[in-house]
Amino acid sequence: MRRVARRISGTPQKSFGMYQKAAALAGSGRDLIHLELGRPAADTPEHIKQATIAAILAGDVHYSDLKGTASFREALAEKLRSQNGMDVSAADILVTNGLTHASFAAFLALLDPGDEAILLDPFYPQHIGKIELAGARPVFVTLDAADDFALKPELIEAAITERTRMIVLVNPVNPTGRVYSRTELEGLAELAIRRDLLVVSDEVYEDMVYDGCEHISIAALPGMAERTITAFAFTKSFAMDGWRLGYMAAPAWAMPGLLKITANDATHVNTFIQAGGRAAITGPSEVLAELVDHDRQKRDLVVRRLNQMPGVKCPSPQGAIYAFPDISAFGIPSQALAERILDEADVVVEAGSFYGQSGEGHLRVCFGSESLERLDEGMDRLSRFFNNLWDGRDGAPASEAKRGSA
Repeated sequence: MRRVARRISGTPQKSFGMYQKAAALAGSGRDLIHLELGRPAADTPEHIKQATIAAILAGDVHYSDLKGTASFREALAEKLRSQNGMDVSAADILVTNGLTHASFAAFLALLDPGDEAILLDPFYPQHIGKIELAGARPVFVTLDAADDFALKPELIEAAITERTRMIVLVNPVNPTGRVYSRTELEGLAELAIRRDLLVVSDEVYEDMVYDGCEHISIAALPGMAERTITAFAFTKSFAMDGWRLGYMAAPAWAMPGLLKITANDATHVNTFIQAGGRAAITGPSEVLAELVDHDRQKRDLVVRRLNQMPGVKCPSPQGAIYAFPDISAFGIPSQALAERILDEADVVVEAGSFYGQSGEGHLRVCFGSESLERLDEGMDRLSRFFNNLWDGRDGAPASEAKRGSA
């Protein structure tokens, strides 16, 4: 019979939200400013490129270790010990084709059909399809915007059933920009241990933290190493999104199952780019510091400009590369507002509702995806849009002062 498997036909297609709508306008001649996709504007640092080129020229172009080259995994283990406080060795590391591959392998290896995986809402939507492909069911725990989307163990515990297998964590958080505190993570760890749950922790934004905030890997907390799979990538930190290079740290009992998935679907990550990854984490620390500081400058610009716009309130994100402004004052659904911004201002932002129920009333604005100059132009366009929208409200005084045009 000519049909695809039910795991395909019975689950939704992966969605890219406003990115797909903007892509349909390619070739239209419109000058769109892209603030919807978490794609770094920076180029990959030169020393990473050169290390990769050198590996190619040296003949590192053949099959290698299924888990990743030994030298790369040793370097990754040292990084996790010194930077993340995780007690790991090279044997605990599996190199993957980006974090997407790592999370897919974790869900497929650890979830059975009928299992439930808890996601915190607002959530990263691309984890949902992987959970469903494993035959499991995502369960959403709604966090409170009025409480700064705080991680509350009692909210999570209320959603636990006999089918609950794991909690999926994203820290720093996409889309809100929160960096979870040690107290929040300790509360989650206590719950996971007491209820015997696994944690899959997506830490792709681990380096993108600002204003003295501390990123803490939950696997480093007491009792969590044996029940946590932690996924990382070079995508954001080193502007290597097109390289598709990531890795995970996992307990020994889980590694054979994870490797069974990755070895069957990809054999191993291509050999020579692992030399580039090694150069990234062993190279000069100033390179990463400069990349993060540049994103901090862009964050400051975007937050300042958004808060000058009428009807818009935007807290300063502690981490990641996204602002999550509150636009509920307009009373317009976030998806409809995002589409109007695209149509009327030629700026692409994502609807907060794309990230779940508690994202409604917000927009996600990626400040990492454009240069400072383009961001400033984007804020000019958004300022004109929101000023016009504010003045056009029913009963708005005709003389109401415009703000944020500078």
